[in-house]
Amino acid sequence: GSQPNVDIQILSAATFIRGQRETVRDCGQIKKSIEHLQPLLNDKKNKRYLISSSSHPIISPFALHVHIFAIPIHRYINSFSPPLSQFPCLFAFTTYNSASPLSFSLRLQMASATTSTTLSLLKTTASTTSSSASRSSASLIRLPSTRRHLKSSPLIHSLGFSSAASGDSLLSLHVSSKVRSFKGKGSRGVVSMAKKSVGDLTAADLKGKKVFVRADLNVPLDDSQNITDDTRIRAAIPTIKHLIQNGAKVILSSHLGRPKGVTPKFSLAPLVPRLSELLGIQVVKADDCIGPEVEKLVAALPEGGVLLLENVRFYKEEEKNEPEFAKKLASLADLFVNDAFGTAHRAHASTEGVTKFLKPSVAGFLLQKELDYLVGAVSIPKRPFAAIVGGSKVSSKIGVIESLLEKCDILLLGGGMIFTFYKAQGLSVGSSLVEEDKLELATSLLAKAKAKGVSLLLPTDVVIADKFAPDANSKIVPASAIPDGWMGLDIGPDSVKTFNEALDTTQTIIWNGPMGVFEFDKFAVGTEAIAKKLAELSGKGVTTIIGGGDSVAAVEKVGVADVMSHISTGGGASLELLEGKELPGVIALDEAVPVAV
Repeated sequence: GSQPNVDIQILSAATFIRGQRETVRDCGQIKKSIEHLQPLLNDKKNKRYLISSSSHPIISPFALHVHIFAIPIHRYINSFSPPLSQFPCLFAFTTYNSASPLSFSLRLQMASATTSTTLSLLKTTASTTSSSASRSSASLIRLPSTRRHLKSSPLIHSLGFSSAASGDSLLSLHVSSKVRSFKGKGSRGVVSMAKKSVGDLTAADLKGKKVFVRADLNVPLDDSQNITDDTRIRAAIPTIKHLIQNGAKVILSSHLGRPKGVTPKFSLAPLVPRLSELLGIQVVKADDCIGPEVEKLVAALPEGGVLLLENVRFYKEEEKNEPEFAKKLASLADLFVNDAFGTAHRAHASTEGVTKFLKPSVAGFLLQKELDYLVGAVSIPKRPFAAIVGGSKVSSKIGVIESLLEKCDILLLGGGMIFTFYKAQGLSVGSSLVEEDKLELATSLLAKAKAKGVSLLLPTDVVIADKFAPDANSKIVPASAIPDGWMGLDIGPDSVKTFNEALDTTQTIIWNGPMGVFEFDKFAVGTEAIAKKLAELSGKGVTTIIGGGDSVAAVEKVGVADVMSHISTGGGASLELLEGKELPGVIALDEAVPVAV
């Protein structure tokens, strides 16, 4: 099509933080980049493009070279300084009812920003001044409702859109819930829509409102019902504090353990003192999570108050996601906030079911941060990007490895899984753990890494033991010289050195899984060395993401958890997100609507 005639107005290039304590780099480079675009698009007619920042992080990578609605985006990419060949072009679609036009915003996220700094390219239908445009509610593209205005029909399908069988063909387009991948440098990763966050709600939205908050307070307790690790409680505090400071009435829900019916040892009562201490108010505890007595406590709850419901898993209907149970939970509140990332991969009544009865349903600060890092920072990383994957079995990490091979520049493997790779290469592994049925898979993963230009590093030496025990005899041998009767339980010092040298070249690192049997001190050296290296690099500005599970325990054991960029609170949820899977508890939340600010 013809070159669009537009005028660029820089309204804002501010960044934002969703209740977190990160520091954000200034947007000077982003402003400079936008200014490079202005001379190219200088013919002032009745069309105007507005560039602004948005509080909705878009995490949907898309190839830069395609035409979207006859707008030749690729013509302008090379005019940016630095070149945008490595930066994905991001976008979001929002459809309204058949009486309204389709709206969309095209977003560019600069990899130089440490958090989700997003610029929106928005179009108005009439020429306006920048001041009036910033106040206008009609600053989104308005498109005629005919398919012929789409440059490429296959584009619809490749983006995961589908058309309804009847009615307007364009306005009936909706975003598919399926995650899709786009291959190629600068555009690799999952396609996902941004979710509305509790930070998007105003004080007026919250004051006096009853807010059902699903948190993950599944903390370990000792035999005396004392909390042994309050990490998950502390992680939930920012969202709860934000709500009570804005005058909301918080109805707090969680599970604890895996009870079979009402089980006193799984009661949430032991959590009340610590919650009250961290929030600075007295938290009220209900003896149930539904029913008349709970309703009375909710009715008596003052603005800024917190009511902790009893363990939702005392009801079998919770995990079965039974609608009637979800409806009873939802009836207690006016809106829903999901901050339970650890259970977001489960479609339970208190995570997914309640969203059918409560609007808005939004993400809490913790859940949003998990998405920003585990999807946003991983799909659109500062490069070079390294992934460290450990653990005992290849089978448990297949999805993670395959997904990360689509995104990373360097892949470091450790843990028990390495011996399956060694045997696949024809090496002797002694009595080390090997998954015989995964040898072909290991070979194919090595070939895939080579084909994609990913530097895949296996340990060159290992610490072996004569038995699986903390007091086993041990020695260090080359990976190619493991004798019969001995098993590998950790990576060796040469491997640590090689891994550290590779990590020194990176700007983003994600770690999932230990390098050895770190529960045994004698075989924890490799894991602890990696933890210390990530802490060192984090202090130098490298984005370090600990992707849940045993890696979290490792950095906490070494005492460097506080210096990491992000530590995921999810176990299975973290793995599934890294695999590119959809999380039911996330999908159910309201989509973020792109707006000019």
